[in-house]
Amino acid sequence: MRLQPQDPESIEHPETRAVFEEIDAAFGLVPNLFRTYAHHPALLRANWEKTKVLMAGDGALRQPLKEAIALAVSHDNGCDYCVAAHSQALRALGLDDARIEAIENDVDGDGFSDAERALLRFARNANRDPRSVSDPDFAELAQAGWEPRQWVEALGVVELFRGFNTFLDTLDVAIDF
Repeated sequence: MRLQPQDPESIEHPETRAVFEEIDAAFGLVPNLFRTYAHHPALLRANWEKTKVLMAGDGALRQPLKEAIALAVSHDNGCDYCVAAHSQALRALGLDDARIEAIENDVDGDGFSDAERALLRFARNANRDPRSVSDPDFAELAQAGWEPRQWVEALGVVELFRGFNTFLDTLDVAIDF
C-alpha cells in the first residue's frame, strides 16, 4: 500500500492548514508533493520554507536558470513528477519544448548565457557525481563571473530536488497538474 496525499479539505492540523494556504496562494493548488509531506507537518513546513527560499526567493540566480537546474537534476534522476512540474514552469517562463528538451538532454541550448550554461553544467555534474567536481570546475565558475554565494544557491537547488526526487519516486506520488 502506497502513502496517499492528504486531502486539503480534511486537514485539521492548524500548521498544515496554514502551509497549505501559502502553497495554494503560490501555485493555485496544493500539489501532491506537499500533500504527501503533510503526513509530517514539521517536514512539510521545512520543505515549503526551503522551496520558497530557493525557488521563489530573491536569490542571486534568474528564475529560468533555477528551473533549468531543477529540470536537469530531475531528468537525470528519472523523476517524472518533477520533470513534468519544471517543464511546465519553464513553459510559463517562455521556453519552448525544444529548449526544454535541450536542457533534459544535456545540450547547450539558447536562452542561457555562456556563464549560465557553465553553472548549469556544474549543478548537473554535482548531482550526477558530486565527488567528481574539482578545483578546475570551481575555477571555471569563477572565470565565468559566478560568486560562491551563487554556487551555493545552485547546489541548494540540486539538494532540494535530489531530495524531492527520492521522496516522490519512493512513494510513487501521482502527477497532479
